[in-house]
Amino acid sequence: MTPHVAAPDPQAGAAVKAADRAHVFHSWSAQGLIDPLAVAGAEGSYFWDYDGNRYLDFTSGLVYTNIGYQHPKVVAAIQEQAGKLATFAPAFAVDVRSEAARLIAERTPGDLDKIFFTNGGAEAVENAVRMARLHTGRTKVLSAYRSYHGATSTAINLTGDPRRWPSDTASAGVVHFWAPFLYRSPFYSTTEAEESARALQHLEDTIAFEGPATVAAIILETVPGTAGIMTPPPGYLAGVREICDKYGIVFILDEVMAGFGRTGKWFAADHYDVVPDLMTFAKGVNSGYVPLGGVAINAEIAATFDKRAYPGGLTYSGHPLACAAAVATIQVMEDEKVVENAAHLGENVLGPGLRELAERHPSVGDVRGMGVFWALELVKNRETREPLVPYNAAGEAAAPMAAVGAAAKKNGLWPFINMNRTHAVPACNASEAEVKEGLAALDAALSVADEYTA
Repeated sequence: MTPHVAAPDPQAGAAVKAADRAHVFHSWSAQGLIDPLAVAGAEGSYFWDYDGNRYLDFTSGLVYTNIGYQHPKVVAAIQEQAGKLATFAPAFAVDVRSEAARLIAERTPGDLDKIFFTNGGAEAVENAVRMARLHTGRTKVLSAYRSYHGATSTAINLTGDPRRWPSDTASAGVVHFWAPFLYRSPFYSTTEAEESARALQHLEDTIAFEGPATVAAIILETVPGTAGIMTPPPGYLAGVREICDKYGIVFILDEVMAGFGRTGKWFAADHYDVVPDLMTFAKGVNSGYVPLGGVAINAEIAATFDKRAYPGGLTYSGHPLACAAAVATIQVMEDEKVVENAAHLGENVLGPGLRELAERHPSVGDVRGMGVFWALELVKNRETREPLVPYNAAGEAAAPMAAVGAAAKKNGLWPFINMNRTHAVPACNASEAEVKEGLAALDAALSVADEYTA
């Protein structure tokens, strides 16, 4: 697909920018320090501005446009549903809502056959935790450092990155622990086997000292996303499953970012043959075209609420337009073999290409990922593994990464930059040519990063 780029219209772009600056309050931002790009349009793997500059999107929006922008079949499905039944309250049985739930349940692992719909990932996490607490009668929830679970009250307390700090009440019943990450191992491990075993021992020790009978749930991103795409070592997730079974703890996997083809399987859990008790999803379920998320629930927890009302709900739960987009997206992914394409790109194009870049650029300390879900860890020194910028750097301290991002954009690539990493997360249906185009732009950007190495 060759995206159509409209004729440049800087005046229109200026008007869009002016209205934004006058009235839009942006998330995660100091409002006076940002300069949002005015976007004129998008199609497939690309978007463009009003000045006629086109960018290959290596962020997939916020890692959610798994089938790219403006897929005609999904757009048509939304339009058709709007003409048929644009909205309806969640207490009723609606055909498209039922079909979306059926299609999702068919693809989730194990007996995660009941679907509670939310508007997004954070609400999915909120409700999954609520279900776990009500099911067990316990209060504490364990989550990992280097994680992100959302920005609502419980979800932000569960989050293990600095975005939690300003909102952390230390009263949400959350206990954090270290998950495995061999490149920066908190356990002084030298092999994946050591890292897995030591991380599991650390987790079980944490449970022992917190009191097993107080712990309702353990929540993990199957493959952590924004925190660094750290694929878990063999045996780790299975070990967490065993620990949960041992102590009667609910195991929640957060697949909001990793799910729906991103890792080269429908869900990242499929790589590890692990079935959680609850699984959260959002983003890729309908490529973000209309907000939708949810919790996939196993039979045992669902039965808890057979005769007992579940005390939670949302006005727009299972919104018909969002569900229509999900049905169409899942069908597109099946018909066009999008999941298979993501696996192919990861194994044969993106993974090898990123490792080849690492061989030539001293700023690349580590390459990790699967499917179309990859991270490059940038360092000042490969031997010491000192990050290219300090943890949670801002302003001048973050200048090297800002320079890397600017170089990528100059070469037509919109990068995903977070702390000392750049992530490579193109659409799951990107072509080989598009991925190679992105790798070439990254090559140029990494030359800038190399200038800061020791």
